[in-house]
Amino acid sequence: MLKARMMATAMLFNGGDMLMMKRSPTRTLSPGQWAAVGGHLEPHEINDPQAAVLREIHEETGLLPEELSDLRMQYILIRLNQNEVRQQFIYTAFASRRDIRQSDEGDLHWIPRDRVLDRDIPFIFRSLLEHYWEQGPSSHVWIGTAGFTASKAATVHWTQLIDPQQI
Repeated sequence: MLKARMMATAMLFNGGDMLMMKRSPTRTLSPGQWAAVGGHLEPHEINDPQAAVLREIHEETGLLPEELSDLRMQYILIRLNQNEVRQQFIYTAFASRRDIRQSDEGDLHWIPRDRVLDRDIPFIFRSLLEHYWEQGPSSHVWIGTAGFTASKAATVHWTQLIDPQQI
């Protein structure tokens, strides 16, 4: 039986740096790896992933909504992880300050953009970052689905989210 898990994540930027978390080695999800801030949607947030990402940003960094600019959903990642379908809403925003509180989920660091991919990053998040660095900010949302190439190599397939009734 498949279960579902919904998450909201924020790629936060300040100057030429991105905020990244080196996750605690005791975490269930991606222990010891580098990731962005975020977490699971609470039941009352299922229809409002932006509320979830704002809550997670505040819980993990201390940043308030008014200290963020240009918050927007850029990606939705969908993948199967054993018996769980994971759907992750990825937002980007700019933080007006660099002083953040530390989280018990891991250590937070501002990383220069050109050094972000030098870290141990989960495959699907690395694919997203590579795509974001290549495409840049977008006026539309990208859907990423984890899968395989014809030669059975793991990949993420990217598609623009469009409303066919608006064409």
